[in-house]
Order: sequence, then C-alpha cells, then structure tokens
Amino acid sequence: MKQNVKVGLVQMSCTAAKEENLAKAISKVREAAEKGAEIVCLQELFTSLYFCDVEDYDNFLLAESIPGPSTTSLSEVAKELNVVIIASLFEKRTQGLYHNTTAVIDADGSYLGKYRKMHIPDDPGYYEKFYFTPGDMGYKVFKTRYATIGVLICWDQWYPEAARITSLMGAEILFFPTAIGWASSQDVGTNTEQYNAWQTIQRSHAVANGVHVVSVNRVGDEGPMKFWGGSFVANPFGTVLYQASHQDEEIHVEDIDLSKSDRYRTHWPFLRDRRIDSYGPITKRYIDED
Repeated sequence: MKQNVKVGLVQMSCTAAKEENLAKAISKVREAAEKGAEIVCLQELFTSLYFCDVEDYDNFLLAESIPGPSTTSLSEVAKELNVVIIASLFEKRTQGLYHNTTAVIDADGSYLGKYRKMHIPDDPGYYEKFYFTPGDMGYKVFKTRYATIGVLICWDQWYPEAARITSLMGAEILFFPTAIGWASSQDVGTNTEQYNAWQTIQRSHAVANGVHVVSVNRVGDEGPMKFWGGSFVANPFGTVLYQASHQDEEIHVEDIDLSKSDRYRTHWPFLRDRRIDSYGPITKRYIDED
C-alpha cells in the first residue's frame, strides 16, 4: 500500500430531491478528484434530507438496494476518476427490513462491499430505530487501491469498542460519515460543548489506536435542526489537521502520511500494553456488584 494518501472530504447541504443530491455529490467528488483526492468520503445519508427527525412511513420509499442505482452511478465515476468513494446510503435489504449502510467502491469502479451501522440511536430528532435494523455484518475493513480503510457511521462514533475492533482488523484510516447537528433553539454554549464532545471522542479513537480519523458531517438548516458541519481530519495522536466551518459547504483534500501510525504506535505503545486477558467483563451490559 502507498504511504501517502490524499483524502477528500465532501461537506454539503441536501434537499428533498434524491437525484439532485446524488448529482451534487458526484459533482463534488469530481471537484475533490481535481484537487488530487484518491479516497473521497461523502456524509451520512447524502441522497436525502435527514429524514429520521420524524417517524413517517413514506420515508421508507427513499431506500434502495446495495448494490443498486446509486452505487452503479458512483462506480462509473470512481472508475473514470480513479478514486475510491465511500457512500452512505439508506439500504432496503428486503421487504420491511432496512439498514443505514455505507458502500465502498474501489478506484477501478468495483464494489468492495458494505458496512451496516451497528449502533442505532433513538433520541428527539434522531428516530433512527424506527427506520434501521442494527447491523449484522460486524465491523469491516476494505482493502482499497490506496489504503486499507475502516468505515463506521455517525452514532458509532461514540463507542471506543467499534473503533478499536476496526483498527485491530487492520484499518489504516477510520472514516466516519455523519449527520449530526444542533437544535436551533439551543444556546451557543450548549452547542459548543456538544461539538467539542463529538470531536474529542473521535480524536481519542485516533490516539488510542494510532490511526488517522476522518469525519465527514453534513451542513445546513433542515427544519428545527442546524447540522453543524465541522468535518475534520485528526492524525494518529489526535491533532486536528483540518477542520471545516460550521455553516459552509466545503471540499477539502488532506494529504495523509500512513507511516505516522508506526511512529506513534512505537513511541506510545498502547496496542503492545493492552491487557486482553482482563477485558472479559466488557461484554456485559453493566457490571453489577452481585
């Protein structure tokens, strides 16, 4: 694998028109490729508005098979531009069974596989349990032309176990397609605290595992929600190499040196010193006294 990889982040706003969003995303993939991107990550559920703010059966009509129409279109673009595309989509697995799923397309246009979101939230404005069945494929890595990558999705960001397992499977970069924002009614202080927590937990995954983390969020106002953007790249010691704005669409390409992982893991050998013999209790929901 290459040691230096150029990673493209596409932070954009969406509309209610699915084909319009797909066309916009493809245009931005092209722009990222023109800037030298070799791997391009799109945000969570980029072909639609974030529909999980309500429980509405009509929204199931947005789902599609994977592979399917969107991956076919993206595969053509990936092959033409020689880029890897990470595409988060609403998957219809069969009648009545749906997932929040990310497809990975290699630089030759081939479909490498998919990851189904494991952790499904259910909070005011994020009623994902109404739509999505939790992933049943486990954690995944994908050996692309340019790097071995791991993909986790939004709510997965808050769980160190997910990042750890994916890293132990050989991921050189962790990608997090995301859709998260503030309620417009919240004050600035609350908003700042929420964003800082969101970024901090992901930077901690970079530190604990000695890998780069790339988080790509949507931006823009959708009903009572203001998606906070703030997409970023962190190096294997948690340093933020790039951070997008909270209000603008942005396309950014970051040159990542994969050899940094070896240096950080050697000088800060967290993987070496793991006491895997003592971690059995982590599989319990809660460790009660009795």
